[in-house]
Amino acid sequence: MRDVTYYVATSLDGRIAAPDGDFSAFPESGDHMKVILNDFIDTIPAHVQSALGLQSDGSRFDTVMMGWDTYTPALHAGIRSPYPHLKQFVASRQPRNVPSDVTVSPNPLATIRQLRMQEGTGIWLAGGGTLAGSLLDEIDHLVLKINPVVLGDGIPMFGGASYNPRLFQRTRSRTFNSGVIIAEYSRSTTW
Repeated sequence: MRDVTYYVATSLDGRIAAPDGDFSAFPESGDHMKVILNDFIDTIPAHVQSALGLQSDGSRFDTVMMGWDTYTPALHAGIRSPYPHLKQFVASRQPRNVPSDVTVSPNPLATIRQLRMQEGTGIWLAGGGTLAGSLLDEIDHLVLKINPVVLGDGIPMFGGASYNPRLFQRTRSRTFNSGVIIAEYSRSTTW
């Protein structure tokens, strides 16, 4: 069974974006970027990879699931297929006009469960917070890019999730001079 990894940038107070979806408060430069470009290249949009002379190899992820609000910033920038190197799924309850290499999923839980049974590498859950909250029990790993900023308000990392403690064990943590911490966790059944 394939693993689902929620790989997301967050503030110190667990917000993945401002209330309007803006995430520009998170640093886009610093010594943490080398790790992101090396270890998580599959999550870099194709146009950025091209500009940097990089190429994804699909070794970590070959599929991405994102909410409509996570997908729309690319659309606003004129990019209809941000991750053509991955199988792209966008959660939306209503039909959407998307390119043929992007699949709209009206039932992301059923889609994730089907994808987990298929052959391939990992499934990247890119956000947003409401989607992550609805899929919390399907998440095997968390990779949190914890940024040294408190937003105070904004989109929560797991929006709409009900109270039900789920255990994760830290498997790796890297700190950077930029103030960013990349913390990795795997689902656990014990403390």
